[in-house]
Amino acid sequence: MKFLLDNWMLFSVAIASGGMLLWPVLSGAAAAGALPANAVVQLINRQKAVVVDVCEAEEFASGHIVGSKNLPLGQVEEKLASVAKNKTLPLVLVCQSGARAKRAAGIAKKLGFEKVDVLAGGLKAWKEANLPIEKA
Repeated sequence: MKFLLDNWMLFSVAIASGGMLLWPVLSGAAAAGALPANAVVQLINRQKAVVVDVCEAEEFASGHIVGSKNLPLGQVEEKLASVAKNKTLPLVLVCQSGARAKRAAGIAKKLGFEKVDVLAGGLKAWKEANLPIEKA
């Protein structure tokens, strides 16, 4: 016990650094799940997941996942319920890199969607996995 009292600052630094190392893991667990491209394909094929691309219309037209629906991030809160009507089906949100999709996932959870996931790495990861895209 004397050792702990004599070295309280050292232990404080150790605990703080451990907390900083764990923060990304803990915050990622609270956020929507980020799925790799192959897991998204399985969700689409097995559970009829709804894929919503939150990119702007120009980005969506330049290339998107086959069968995905376009809903720009700024319109997610107002129109998501009309694009994805069944809140019990898995919802996969996609953008170019995944950052906008994560923000949209938070909105979707507030709107009551039960299973919300984000394509890890965004459309870039989808293309790198050589999965099909279509252009409008």
